[in-house]
Amino acid sequence: MDSSGNIFSALASGFGVAATPENLLFGILGVTLGTAVGVLPGLGPAVAISLLLPLTFGLDPIAAFIMFGGIYYGAMYGGATTAILVNTPGCSSSAVSTFDGNPLAKSGRAGTALMAAIVGSFIGGTFATLMLMLLAPTLVELALLFGPPEYFALMLFALTMVASIGGKSLAKAVFATLLGCAIAMVGIDLQTGVARMTFGIPELASGINVVLAGIGLFAVGEGLWIAAGGGEGENKEYSAVGKKLWMTANEWRRSAFAWLRGTVLGFFAGILPGSGGTLATFIAYGIEKRVSKRSQEFGQGVVEGVAAPEAANNAAAGGSMVPLLALGIPGSATTAVMLVAFQIYGLQPGPLLFENSGDLVWGLIASLYIANVLLVVLNLPLVGVWAKLLQLPKGTLYSAVLVFSTLGAYSLKGSIGDVAIVYALGILAFGLRRFGFPVAPVLLGIVLGPLIEQEFRRSLSMSAGDYSVFLTRPIALTLLVLTVLSITASAFKKKTETSVINPQMSESA
Repeated sequence: MDSSGNIFSALASGFGVAATPENLLFGILGVTLGTAVGVLPGLGPAVAISLLLPLTFGLDPIAAFIMFGGIYYGAMYGGATTAILVNTPGCSSSAVSTFDGNPLAKSGRAGTALMAAIVGSFIGGTFATLMLMLLAPTLVELALLFGPPEYFALMLFALTMVASIGGKSLAKAVFATLLGCAIAMVGIDLQTGVARMTFGIPELASGINVVLAGIGLFAVGEGLWIAAGGGEGENKEYSAVGKKLWMTANEWRRSAFAWLRGTVLGFFAGILPGSGGTLATFIAYGIEKRVSKRSQEFGQGVVEGVAAPEAANNAAAGGSMVPLLALGIPGSATTAVMLVAFQIYGLQPGPLLFENSGDLVWGLIASLYIANVLLVVLNLPLVGVWAKLLQLPKGTLYSAVLVFSTLGAYSLKGSIGDVAIVYALGILAFGLRRFGFPVAPVLLGIVLGPLIEQEFRRSLSMSAGDYSVFLTRPIALTLLVLTVLSITASAFKKKTETSVINPQMSESA
């Protein structure tokens, strides 16, 4: 009871710090800049904070980190805006929002999708901040139970989500996933130092960055698809975007549980160092499709398909703050940049941070609550404005997409090679769509391929080559059992759907 009282007393003190006019202004500035930068392909929260870090030199540390918190959550939501409107995710973790968000926009319900994203971001971010405040030490102990075998089993389970995002053909989805895994193998082998599939090209030595993959497969791929006339007939309802800006009562009901499931799953995925929001959104979408009574409509414009991943995305962002503040271990690329910022200010995240810099920590936590409220207050009135972007001529709109995609790719490392990689992946995405292959599983393979390989090899290293290490550890075994059940359920479901679609074939048999 005393501990709880101390926490809420410290939080009240944090609100006193964060809610001063000066710090509140930095919070508003952070959310605004984060949302604006998040809209641009490739410029996610990590890049945004990196770019703006020099501007905070000389600021009070509390003001700087309050602004960083606003940028973090703002960029997460901003990345979803273009994912929904023009099938162009601002960062890789927003890619899942294209699956149903863009079809919703094309059917004249861009406002509905944006509303689901805003509310999901608010719920996910608020829950994550609450859990960060109450349970950080306990959650860190939970995360520490995950070793290489557990991570391998978790990534393998996530890979089974391919059945949920791969469209009608499971075979094509599996091919696309394996293609993504193959692309992920490009670069220097982290354990042996051997170059793989680089073909003597120096730019490929560092591998294919996930952010570049997201820009190329979705943003550039979509731009090339539209330029080639592939979008003809898909955008007839774009002129109606201003007529349906709010969710119906039925959509609110359906989204409620999706927000809840996505929030809880995203947060616990976020506290695992290295898993990140991308993994959380893929799993959240896959689970939502499997539990939904409208599973066959996913991919065609279902509000739950936006609600769950967007809640998971922001919840994972908050979850990744747990290992950063409690252990000094960054849980994502963004928190890695924030760790650098802590060190620039002479601070070392970890257990002593709460004691030595309590004002800063609790001011940061309070500012995350405030940032979530500001996110809603600033963006709800803009739903109609964002939706009207779809009324621009397609040529103008997608030319801008290609320009910003090029700038986003170049800004990561200032490399023309990265731009070439993005366009090569864009051409690949165009070819896949032309022959009916899904693009999303390719990104899933690129995200999970290196993680599965590294954790598998680390597991065998720690067990001296004994494969039973995956069966003797309870968490790993449980996840592997869930993986088998997931594959079995997917195969049975596909078979059932085939029987329903082709009843004549069943009768003749």
